[in-house]
Amino acid sequence: MSNLHATEDAVEAILAHAGDEVVLATPLGLGKPNALINALYRRIAADPGRRLTICTALSLAVPAASSFLERRFLDPFVERHFGRDRAPLEYVAAMRADRLPANIRVHEFYFQSGTMLGSRAAQSDHVDLNYTHVARDLAAAGINAIVQLVARRADGAGERFSMASNPDVTLDLVDAIAAAGRARPFIVGVVCAAMPFLEGDACVGATFFDAIVDEPATEQALFALPREDVDDVEHAIGLHASTLVRDGGTLQIGIGALADALVHALLLRQRDNATYRGTLAALAGGSAAAPSIGGLDRFERGLYGSSEMVMDGFMHLRRGGILTRRVFADAALQRAIDAGLVGDPMRVGDARHLREAGVLPARLDAGAVSRLVALGVLPPDSRVDGSGLRCEGAAALSLDLDDAYALAALDGVLAGRSLRGGRYLHGGFFLGSTELYDWLRGLTGEDYAGLEMGRISTINALDPHDPVLAAVQRREARFFNTCMMATPLGAAVSDALDDGRVVSGVGGQYNFVALGQALAGARSILMLRSTRTEHGRTTSNLRWNYGHTTIPRHLRDVFVTEYGIADLRGRSDRECVVAMLAIADARFQDDLAEAAIAARKLPRDFRVPEAWRRNTPHELAARMAPARRSGVLPDWPFGSDFDAVERQLMPALARLRTALDGIAFPLPPPGASALEHSASTQFARCATELSAMLLEARGTQAVTAPPFPTAASA
Repeated sequence: MSNLHATEDAVEAILAHAGDEVVLATPLGLGKPNALINALYRRIAADPGRRLTICTALSLAVPAASSFLERRFLDPFVERHFGRDRAPLEYVAAMRADRLPANIRVHEFYFQSGTMLGSRAAQSDHVDLNYTHVARDLAAAGINAIVQLVARRADGAGERFSMASNPDVTLDLVDAIAAAGRARPFIVGVVCAAMPFLEGDACVGATFFDAIVDEPATEQALFALPREDVDDVEHAIGLHASTLVRDGGTLQIGIGALADALVHALLLRQRDNATYRGTLAALAGGSAAAPSIGGLDRFERGLYGSSEMVMDGFMHLRRGGILTRRVFADAALQRAIDAGLVGDPMRVGDARHLREAGVLPARLDAGAVSRLVALGVLPPDSRVDGSGLRCEGAAALSLDLDDAYALAALDGVLAGRSLRGGRYLHGGFFLGSTELYDWLRGLTGEDYAGLEMGRISTINALDPHDPVLAAVQRREARFFNTCMMATPLGAAVSDALDDGRVVSGVGGQYNFVALGQALAGARSILMLRSTRTEHGRTTSNLRWNYGHTTIPRHLRDVFVTEYGIADLRGRSDRECVVAMLAIADARFQDDLAEAAIAARKLPRDFRVPEAWRRNTPHELAARMAPARRSGVLPDWPFGSDFDAVERQLMPALARLRTALDGIAFPLPPPGASALEHSASTQFARCATELSAMLLEARGTQAVTAPPFPTAASA
């Protein structure tokens, strides 16, 4: 490994290794070293004799305003939240504008949602991959360079590096390239002081890298996602979904307002169970019975997190005393703990239970003692010598654990000991708010030791090296994801439009849906809003047909909308249609029922029950109103990155945008161009309403509107 102080030195080293054709892999999300990627991008863009192919996903970019109104609101926030000195990825802007140099291509398997719908370059070069297949397919793509942000720590163990947010694909990719017999890529680690140092597979030695760059002048802040507000619909979905989680189980969740709503509901279930049940009863119209696959009680045994993304929700669940179930790297021990046979700390008599469960072997040897020490079952100084087992200065114990006296003697050693190596959360990458990053940097003790970042092949699938252990650890797993649309027959649309344009990407959703089917006791739950409003028109997100499918109907499981839960697993087509109609918006139930009747999925005499006619926004708001007014279901359950004025303006601006979006402007008067008429009308409305809102919010002075565009100036 070589230490390179300057970014430009790293560029030279990559070019020297890769030659004229650089095929670069860089992690998704936070793991990208922007300054190094930009320097390499500029260098090759200026040299037509070279080519650069970038293979990655989720290239984060700050939100950009699309209008005067948005700029007036957004620009001050962006500067405050993301900083003035941010170094955006230059290839992202070029992709959006379809201005990538001819000798540079970018293959992404996951987009920042909705940002690349208008980009021909991004859409045509998108690679549709399940998260677990990325390393395999990149290994065949000729990757010859990998660049990644890392955290560095020097301690008694020497200089160590952590891939922190992104051990997810890098480790699998390097192994896949080696297994294929291909040349090892040139790997550059770029030190980032802001990156939390996390353990597990993420922690590697210096020899893993061919070069380390530490250039303080190019230090980048971690991209922090602004925390979102949660509305009536999202709170309702979160409440319904929270009843599907079973105490003592496993949790995977994504990101966004629906995830925040779910986490808030779980915390309410834990902290104030009576209020939780009452809120559910009001939401469900008087019935708060939890589905048989979940529960309503507090979490006495706790949950374990196994999620590709570690986000703010897991931080809140850990702080809230819910994310407390620990898993261990031993299937026999895990079974014994989950069955309640073994305590932590261990109790008198647990030696017999450990022997019966197979954790303790019939006879101890050096290998068994080493394994038991790592698990905390035996003290750290335990060893085998000619006289037997020695530990903590006690007399030698017999190695024959089928001998009752030897087992009883060992019991005295074990009682009161705490197990070691337990994990309450396994993740592949992290992404969230500044609060999350501060929390990760400040972890200590069990909070630190119990969080492990690792390979995506062990998170989004059963660990190929020990699938039995992976299945035992993830008992009663609940995989929560969001989708855009669903069909009454159980297919889901999550990542693309019916014309083929990709909104985001499949990412790990299919992986978790498949795991929900493969693991005993597991369930896949897809959450979605029942409707959407675009261009002033409201449509149903339950579609009889749609031109794209992310999750096929044969993997149908559980769907949740603001109107309830539909359990589709193992149900007939007729039963699925009925269950989905029951959670659809009432305005669209008849059309869906007619389509189902025409397709022979429902009988000709089917009628929508009157109870379902209450599935309306007005009825939902009425049911939610008491909890909303009392603060049980707040707009910002986990705080806001927007100031008080911005929070006041956001709902009004959203309503204004929706209203203007739906306006059908009349024909222009004689002598006026369509552009003049449309622009003046829209601007007059916007300026008037925005001025009134700003006056109310800031209590100072009116906003002076700039002149609207004319045909000449346009």
